Amino acid sequence: RLSVVPAEELLEIGYRSELREKGIIKYFGGKCEFLHRGYFDGVDIAFMVHTAGGLAVEVGSNGCIAKNIIYKGVAAHAGGAPHHGINALYAANCGINAINAIRETFRDSDHVRVHPIITHGGDIVNAIPERVTLESYVRGKSFEALEKNNKKVNRALGGAALSVGANVEIIDIPGYSPLNNDRGMMEIARDASVGVFEQEFYMGSGFGTGSTDMGDLSCIMPVVHPYCPGAKGAGHGNDYVIHDPDAACVRCAKWQVGMLKLLLENGAERAKSVLENFKPQFATKEEFLAYKDSLECSGDRIIYSEDKAEVRL
Repeated sequence: RLSVVPAEELLEIGYRSELREKGIIKYFGGKCEFLHRGYFDGVDIAFMVHTAGGLAVEVGSNGCIAKNIIYKGVAAHAGGAPHHGINALYAANCGINAINAIRETFRDSDHVRVHPIITHGGDIVNAIPERVTLESYVRGKSFEALEKNNKKVNRALGGAALSVGANVEIIDIPGYSPLNNDRGMMEIARDASVGVFEQEFYMGSGFGTGSTDMGDLSCIMPVVHPYCPGAKGAGHGNDYVIHDPDAACVRCAKWQVGMLKLLLENGAERAKSVLENFKPQFATKEEFLAYKDSLECSGDRIIYSEDKAEVRL
């Protein structure tokens, strides 16, 4: 079955949150949404190819939790009476600095990445900002690393709000699952590349720190997500360009047909072998989606009362 999945990139979290509130989508990643809708029911094996600068595959890559962060202060005249306000922008700046202060607590083996951006920093220069929004991911190599380090990040964000008397609403939504490429599928990708590309296929043992919704499929079925040549420049940079359309499109398509051939020939011998040796992280799609749902958490993280405050992670 050929499945074309839109919106792989988990971007514009605020916009996707609006779509979710309207019931248009449930999950922010394309393949997880397709799993939820049943479009992958009956699918046993999956692969996709990403255009890059070389011909390669690694063992896997990070998963992520998507975060929508809303700092809430009190507006006031910035020149005449700033003491009447609570500056949400200063709280947000403290939050970003607090995340930077805990980076040395992230274990190298967990491949943690946190990279917030400010999407709204205030309304007018003459008013103390009362609402400032950030978006971020917390990325990690495993679900354990994601959960543990996301709590650290939330503690930093909440502590920053508390330090200036603001509040912070944190909306945590599961993004992509960690990708674990199946060894048998990696070998099929390597074997199918012979004679299609001039360069040798590199099958590495490293773990990428980016994220892909292919990770969601890897939790319940054997997958491989290799890279083909044809592009140059920095990934996601303004110099990224397809400089060899033949490699990126024509030969890439031949390569994928070759993978299908190797999987299905001789009575699907290699496909059956891949499935026999595969050990899924979750027994069923329903079990996997239930776990994804358990990662969700939202709401104001500080409850203020007289002479004390309670912070929720």
